[in-house]
Amino acid sequence: QVQLVESGGGLVQAGGSLRLSCAASGTIFGLNAMGWYRQAPGKSRELVASITRGGIANYADSAKGRFTISRDDAKNTVYLQMNSLKPEDTAVYYCHAGASGSGWKRDYWAQGTQVTVSS
Repeated sequence: QVQLVESGGGLVQAGGSLRLSCAASGTIFGLNAMGWYRQAPGKSRELVASITRGGIANYADSAKGRFTISRDDAKNTVYLQMNSLKPEDTAVYYCHAGASGSGWKRDYWAQGTQVTVSS
């Protein structure tokens, strides 16, 4: 059973930085895009950033210019560098990996890591 394991969350002051990492515990066959979502209290889960196998990144408007997503396929790992953090970035951040093949599709989710930005 493949698992996604996150690290790097925590408490930071506004304007600070954090780097999230997410590693797959095994090989994900048919791995496609990987990404980061977040969910703040009382809100729906939303996409923060995603990156394809080819390295094409996509960002939510709120993340553009401040966050950078990257991946290392040799390590089955995706990263999210978050700079200039704001209190509104406070949320639980979830790593996601999508996989697909002929006639099947599967989503993998990590357990979530708390990011708290104090003002």
